[in-house]
Amino acid sequence: MQQRPYPVQYSVDYPDRPLHRGTTFFRIFVAIPIVILLGTVDGATASYPTATGQVTTIALGTGGALVLGPALMILFRAKYPRWWFDWNLELQRFGSRVGVFLCLMDDNYPSADEHQAVHLDYVYPDAARDLKRWMPLVKWFLAIPHYVILFFLVIGALIAVVIAWFAILFTGRYPRGLFTYVEGVQRWGSRVFAYAALMVTDEYPPFRLEA
Repeated sequence: MQQRPYPVQYSVDYPDRPLHRGTTFFRIFVAIPIVILLGTVDGATASYPTATGQVTTIALGTGGALVLGPALMILFRAKYPRWWFDWNLELQRFGSRVGVFLCLMDDNYPSADEHQAVHLDYVYPDAARDLKRWMPLVKWFLAIPHYVILFFLVIGALIAVVIAWFAILFTGRYPRGLFTYVEGVQRWGSRVFAYAALMVTDEYPPFRLEA
C-alpha cells in the first residue's frame, strides 16, 4: 500500500560524480562567508560583556523564521498570510542548502536564491479548513518524542559526515548509504520544524527517514 505524501517534502540530489577534494578538506572554512550571510537574514545575535559586568546583546541580522506571528494568526484569525508562508519556506530552503554544503553532500557553493540540489516544499495550508485553531498551543509539546529521537539521529549524522569526509578525500565519492542516512535525518528534522514551529500542517510528522 503506497503511503500518502507528507505535506512537507525534502530531498537532495545525490552527487553521482567525483567531489572536489580541496573544498571538502577545507569545507568549514570555505563555508564561513555563506554562514555569515545566512546569519544576517536568520536573526543572528551576539553577546559581549561590558565594563560593568553586564552582558549586552546586539542584533547582527534581521528576519528569522516567523513562528509566533503565524501561531497567533491561526489561533485568533484562522489565517496564515501567504507572504509569511513564502518567507519561511524560502528561508528554510536557504538554510537547507547551507546545511547540505556543510554536510559535504554537494560541493557547489550554496546559492541565496537558486534551489540547486536541495528540494524542500511545503503545501500551503487553507488555515480555516486545514489547521485547527488550538493546535499552535500544543504542537511544541506533541513533538517532544521527535526531539528525543532526533537528538540521537543527529549524533549519528555527524559521525556519518566525518566518515564521508575521509571517504571523499580518498575516493572522491560520498558513500551512498551515508548520504541517504544524512538526507533522511535532514528530512525528518525539516518535517518536525515545519509542524511544530512553522505551523504549516496539523498532520503529525511520520517516524521515518524515508520520503
